[in-house]
Formats: sequence, C-alpha cells, structure tokens
Amino acid sequence: MPTVSVIVPAMNEAQNLSYVLPRIPCGVHEVILVDGHSTDDTIATAQRLMPEIRIVQQQGRGKGAALRTGFAAASGDIIVMLDADGSTAPEEIPAYVRALTDGADFAKGSRFLPGGGTADMPLHRKLGNKTFVYLVRLFFGGQYTDLCYGYNAFWARIVPILELDRDGFEIETEMNIRVLRRGLTVAEVPSFESARDFGVGRLRTIPDGWRVLKTIFRERFQNQLGPVVGLVPPVFLEVGSPVMAARSPRFPMAFDILRGEMAPEIQALAEEHDPLGAPVTGGF
Repeated sequence: MPTVSVIVPAMNEAQNLSYVLPRIPCGVHEVILVDGHSTDDTIATAQRLMPEIRIVQQQGRGKGAALRTGFAAASGDIIVMLDADGSTAPEEIPAYVRALTDGADFAKGSRFLPGGGTADMPLHRKLGNKTFVYLVRLFFGGQYTDLCYGYNAFWARIVPILELDRDGFEIETEMNIRVLRRGLTVAEVPSFESARDFGVGRLRTIPDGWRVLKTIFRERFQNQLGPVVGLVPPVFLEVGSPVMAARSPRFPMAFDILRGEMAPEIQALAEEHDPLGAPVTGGF
C-alpha cells in the first residue's frame, strides 16, 4: 500500500487541533504540521496530542507558502491537505486515498456533489465560487463542481510538474487548474465542510476572491508551464500514475473529470507505445 503524508498548515490553531489530530486515521505514514510562526501553544498542543508529529516551520507567508513548505517536507507516496481549523474531516481521508489508488492522479474535494455539503459558506461566496467554476470549465475544460476548496490529495510525484508558486488561498485554484493543464486524471470526492470550531478564519472574501480571479486569468493568458520531458514509458501507465506527454502549454489538454476520459492525443501515444497493442484507458 502507498504511504500517506498528511499536511496540516496551522497558525494559532491550538484550540482547534484537539478536534483534528486525534481523528486522523491510524496507519498514515506521517503527519506534518506546518507552523506559520504561531504565538499561541499550537506546537506544544500538537506534540501533546500526537508525539510523533513532524513540526516544520513555514517558509514565506500565506496558506500557499505553508502548503508548498509541507509538500517539500513530505516523504509519503500520497500527500493529503488537511485544514487545522476543523473544517475538513479527517475521516474522509480514506475516500481520497481510494480515489488515487483506483487510478486518479489528483483527488479534489467537492462540497456540491451528492454526499457533500458545507456549513461555512454564505450565499455570496457560493455565487463567487460558482462563477469561478464556470470560468475554469470555459477556459480549461473538465467538469468541476467546486473550485475554492482546500481538501485535496494527490500522488507526491506530480508536485514538480505542477510548478506551484502562489502564496495565498489562491494556491487551491492554481492546483486545480494546473492538473487540467498537465492532462492529469482528476477525481472529485464528495466532502462536507464544517464551520471552524474556534477563532476567526483568515479568508477575506473580496481580496482573496480577487486573487483567485487573477489566478484564473493568469493561467489562461500569461503563465507558461515548463515542458514534461520525454515520452511516458509503458511502465508509467500503471494505476495511479499520471498519463501525459510533452506538448505546447498554449493548448492545454483537459479531461472529462467525472468519467476520467483520456485526452485523444495521449490515448494515441499510449496505444502506439503499448508493446501488447492493447487499448489503454485513463478512467478509474
């Protein structure tokens, strides 16, 4: 079985950790708390609740910087992003891992699939999120039902090709778009978002929404990703592995996300290089 690293970015979340860390399923390879220079007892509380937890100091400022710090420190085959405020349920981790072992490269949570939901999203944020989902579908394809949600899991080996560089909450949008641009297989997982247990959230609707919008347009019209070097060898087409090939970033490939269809050009390449001549599918 693949090993799982759980990344928990936290800043002054001492009161909430007791509602999060004990609920993480047994058997994960490691839990990494990325501390954003907390001034409360976040680190001491984490170590008391989970003596084996790894503490890493955040490099830079913002949630995106914290996550990138955690990704760099992770040693597991699979990386799971988990919020420290109690809004994302650790009990859902096995569902994300199952989506990956069933064949997806990236498993993203959705609050708007049957079985999902939210207790922490006022109407204006729902409308904003819906608008962003529409723009991403229009520009990059796919069938996303949610976008601005930070509960994701993915194979650690895809981190380098995503070339993440955002520092704030907009990193979640950047990730969701770049897996489409890289032609990776994505599965949406129904997820329920709870209200935080203690404290006040750091999400600012207008400023952070503006950063999300700028990220979408930057990815569509400005940003150039580096090439994926070399053709994917047949062994790389195993369950859970990315299926991709070098191509111009000006023509991003996309999947039917819910069905996991392989882009036609990648299907052709896979069949051409399959020694048995058997069809290769990107579904899960």
